Amino acid sequence: MGKPLILVTNDDGIFAGGIRELISIAKELGEVVVMAPDAPQSATGHAITIRQPLRFEPAKEFPDIEAYKCSGTPVDCVKIARQVLLKDRKVDLCVSGINHGSNAAVNILYSGTMSAAMEASIEGINSIGFSLLDFSHDADFSHCRKYVKAIMEHVLKNGMENGNLLNVNIPKLSTEEIKGMKICRQANARWVERFEQKLDPVGQPYYWLAGDFVDFDEREDTDIKALKANYISIVPAMHDLTNQAAIPDLKKMEAINVAS
Repeated sequence: MGKPLILVTNDDGIFAGGIRELISIAKELGEVVVMAPDAPQSATGHAITIRQPLRFEPAKEFPDIEAYKCSGTPVDCVKIARQVLLKDRKVDLCVSGINHGSNAAVNILYSGTMSAAMEASIEGINSIGFSLLDFSHDADFSHCRKYVKAIMEHVLKNGMENGNLLNVNIPKLSTEEIKGMKICRQANARWVERFEQKLDPVGQPYYWLAGDFVDFDEREDTDIKALKANYISIVPAMHDLTNQAAIPDLKKMEAINVAS
């Protein structure tokens, strides 16, 4: 059997330190193809490009593997990789990241990193998004390595039942400080936002989005609780946003008489 084919992408761009670490790990596990944005695309969510053409070209930063940088969003990168570059090949695993900053809790909805992984999962590919809780441009990803590799190896060997998408967040700690890994649920936590108004040099107002991240969840098995306890959080995610618990009560609407 040949090596597994691993598609690598991210949202911080082809030049980010996190993707370099992820590529280095993926090369130890299989054949690697990279398709990543040519510039940072953080917090783009599941955006796609439809009003201008997409382009990609070889990324000379990685001369020893098949790597490309794309003009589009992270989701565009996965789409064009699947439909153009690898259209006649089976992708065994898609990995996205390693993101600079947390994608725990509701951040999964804003994250380009996780949206890229989710797009691959929609295509039926086992997919993992990796994030390190360090927003620094020069973040040290070395302590992530053994955990990222172990998770990828497990999925390549065993596959995933009842889903095909993992959201993995890694605390900003040394290898010795990390206690291990926890399978978690997504926390009920979100940004409590505000807009800070300032004035430009001609006196016109402009706004910066700011806010505080607040955990409203009292359950102990959430990703936020795991991260605070120095564990790596692993959340099995999905793209079906149906609130199953709400369906029985809402069924009452089907009996409403709307005749005039």
